[in-house]
Amino acid sequence: MKKLVFTLSMSFLACVAFAQNDKDKKIIEDSEEAKAAFLKDDPDMQEFFDQSYAYIILPNVGKGGLGVGGAAGNGVAFEQGEMIGYARMTQVTIGFQAGGQAYSEVVFFESEEEFDRFKEGKIEMAAQVSAVAAASGASLNAEYIDGVAVFTRAKGGLMYEASVGGQQFRYREK
Repeated sequence: MKKLVFTLSMSFLACVAFAQNDKDKKIIEDSEEAKAAFLKDDPDMQEFFDQSYAYIILPNVGKGGLGVGGAAGNGVAFEQGEMIGYARMTQVTIGFQAGGQAYSEVVFFESEEEFDRFKEGKIEMAAQVSAVAAASGASLNAEYIDGVAVFTRAKGGLMYEASVGGQQFRYREK
């Protein structure tokens, strides 16, 4: 009986690991496509990818609300150009808002100090204040604020919003 329970437990863990690997592969593929789309909209953003210490790409963020809103998305973390793990963003907002929207987001970290704060879960920000909409030439005037620069790219939907709230990030090693 113990052998059967052990075998079933190991089979279940293998299935969970396989499902997680498929999900991670999809996030990686979507992140590559999102990066290409950001660069197509604004080729000058390549400078941020090349010169930042690290960055995260959240290719599929879903956002919605009616009075109280929320957003969430998963992505990939890169340090010195190498993929090192995964990112999760959650956001809660309060205020006038109605609708739903899908977008991609890339967060650049100017130095190791800011990226370490992200990995420790200590980066929190209000995206409505600090994000730059990706468009041709938008990155030329963009600057780091407290060592972080954020770009978003709308994918679909419509959201009316005058709200306050913040994004929180979580990190998971690969």
